[in-house]
Amino acid sequence: MDKFLHTIKKYIPVKLFKALQPAYHYLLGALASAWYGWPSNKLIIIGVTGTTGKTTSIYLISKMLASAGYKVGFTSTAMFSDGQSEWLNDKKMTMSGRLFTQKILKKMVKNSCRYAVIETTSQGIEQFRHKFINYDILIFTGLYPEHIEAHGGFENYKQAKAKLFKHLKQGKTKYANDKKRVISAENGFKKIEANRVKKTIIANGDDKYADFFLSFWAEEKWKYVNVNEPKAKLISDKVRVVKYGNIKSSQNGVNFKVKDNTIINLKQLGEYNAANAMAAVCLGLSQEINLEKIKIGLEKIDGIPGRMELIKNSEPAFMIIIDYAFEPEAFKKIYDTVLKLEHSKIIHVLGSAGGGRDMARRPKLGALAGEKADIVIVTNEDPYDDDPQLIINQVAIGAIDAGKIENKNLFKIGDRREAIKKSLALADEGDIVLITGKGCEQAICAAEGVKIPWDDRQIVKEELYKLKKNK
Repeated sequence: MDKFLHTIKKYIPVKLFKALQPAYHYLLGALASAWYGWPSNKLIIIGVTGTTGKTTSIYLISKMLASAGYKVGFTSTAMFSDGQSEWLNDKKMTMSGRLFTQKILKKMVKNSCRYAVIETTSQGIEQFRHKFINYDILIFTGLYPEHIEAHGGFENYKQAKAKLFKHLKQGKTKYANDKKRVISAENGFKKIEANRVKKTIIANGDDKYADFFLSFWAEEKWKYVNVNEPKAKLISDKVRVVKYGNIKSSQNGVNFKVKDNTIINLKQLGEYNAANAMAAVCLGLSQEINLEKIKIGLEKIDGIPGRMELIKNSEPAFMIIIDYAFEPEAFKKIYDTVLKLEHSKIIHVLGSAGGGRDMARRPKLGALAGEKADIVIVTNEDPYDDDPQLIINQVAIGAIDAGKIENKNLFKIGDRREAIKKSLALADEGDIVLITGKGCEQAICAAEGVKIPWDDRQIVKEELYKLKKNK
C-alpha cells in the first residue's frame, strides 16, 4: 500500500499537490487506519508532546510499564518497538508517517501489547498524523520557541499542539480488563465504570503553559511540580498534583525525591531528567501502579540511545557524551549538567540543520558553545539542500562573538567524521568531548533527498580504535 500511494504521488504536479496537501494528509490518515483495522481502538494509547524531553519520557514510560508487567510498544525520534523487537529510528522523522504508525500499531496488537506510546509533534499534528489515532492519555513535557519558522510564529506553534488536546475528546471510549487488555464492550464485556479507560491529561506543572494544556477537556488531570521551584503551584482545583524535588546530580546520574519520602535514583545524566522521569511517575500512578513498582522500573534503565549517552573510553581516560540536542534551550540544559561534572576542558562538536529549519538559532548555538566550551569544532549536521559551509560559518560566527579564535580554539571542519576525529585527538585525560545534533540518528540528510548512512556513536568507536592503534 505504501509504495502504491507514493507512486501515485509522483505523478501529481507539485503546485496541485501543495493545494491538495491538507486533504491528502487527512484522507491518507483515514485510509491507513482503515487498512490496518483501526488498531488504536485495541490499545491504551499514550501521546507525548512538547518541545523537549519527549523521546526520553517515552523511553522511561515504556520501560517502567514493561517492568510493571505490561507489554508496550512505542514510536519515538530515537527508537521503535512493536512490543516484540526494538530498533533505531532510521526514517529521519520525529513523528512517523500515518502508514508506518498504523502498521506498527497493528503489530503491537498482534504482539499482545497493552500500551502504545507515540511521540506526537506539532508538525505531525499539522499534517493530521494524529487523526484516526484514538488517544487515551496525553502528556505535555513543556513548551518554548522551536520550529517557529515552519509554523509562522510561536502562537501558531502552541495552537498546533493544542489541536492534539482538542482531539482527545473525540476518541471513542475504551474498556480494559484488570490486565489492561482493551476489550470490546460490544462483545459481551460489561460496561463497568472501574474498567473504563479514562481520557487523561498529564502536564509538567513547572512549565508556564501547563495550565493552558490542562484547560482542555479530560476525565482526569495530573501535573507534576518541583517543590523547589519558587513559583511552584502545589495546590490545584480538579488536577491531581504530584510533588517532587531535592534533585541531586553526579557522575553516576541523578536522584530526586517524590511525595516527600521516596527517592528515585536514575542512571541518566542531567537534572532535567528528573522532570522526564516524573512524566513516567504520573503515568504510572494514573494507571494504578504503586510508587515502589514505578521506582524499581525507572532505576533499572541504564541509558537512552543518543540522549546524554556515554561512550566508554579508557585510554586516555576522557569522557565522551553524545546527545541529540540541536537548539539553544536544550544546549543550556546540557551545559547545566556537563559543567557540574569533573573535567579539565570541554571540547564541543556541533553543527546546525539546513532545510529552512530555524536559521536564526545557528549563531545562538555557536555562541553558547563558545561561552561554555574550551574548544569548539563546528561541522556538518543535516544540510538538506542548503550550503553546508554557509551553515558552518553562521554557527561559527556565534562562537567568534563569544571570544573563540579560529584555528586556536575554534575549528571549522566540513567532514563530520574528521571533526569527531579532531575532537578525540585534542582530548586529554579528564576532558569531556561533547558531540551534539544527531544523537543516535541513522543518516545525514544531504541535497536532493540523499541520506548518507550515519551514527555518531559508531563513528566515535571507530575513530577511538584508530587513535589507540596509532599510539
